Amino acid sequence: MGEHAESSEETRVSRRAAVDWRRTGGRVASLVASIVRWVGLVFAAFLVIHVIFTVGSANPDNGIVSFVKSWADSLALGFSDLFTPSDQKLRVLVNYGIAAIFWLVVSGILAKVIRRVGGAS
Repeated sequence: MGEHAESSEETRVSRRAAVDWRRTGGRVASLVASIVRWVGLVFAAFLVIHVIFTVGSANPDNGIVSFVKSWADSLALGFSDLFTPSDQKLRVLVNYGIAAIFWLVVSGILAKVIRRVGGAS
């Protein structure tokens, strides 16, 4: 009887739950894809806020406006001087608006690819 008790104890210890790597990979891919979407959304938001500040004639010496402008200039990539209309507000509206749409589209496509490759549904 003593041997039987030791045998069942060993069986309990050696049994471990199997890890479903496909499901775990899908969850990780879904998380990474969500982060990519949120980053694209935040980038687009900075660009749109900059457009609103410019079109609304916000004070360029204000700390918030200058902070948003510095980020928007970095995030606009090559779009900041794509079109050169004579009106400065129209220039910012068109160029930075296109850059915002670019970030939304690229982050959406990238998130979809990550989900597909990672096996997330």
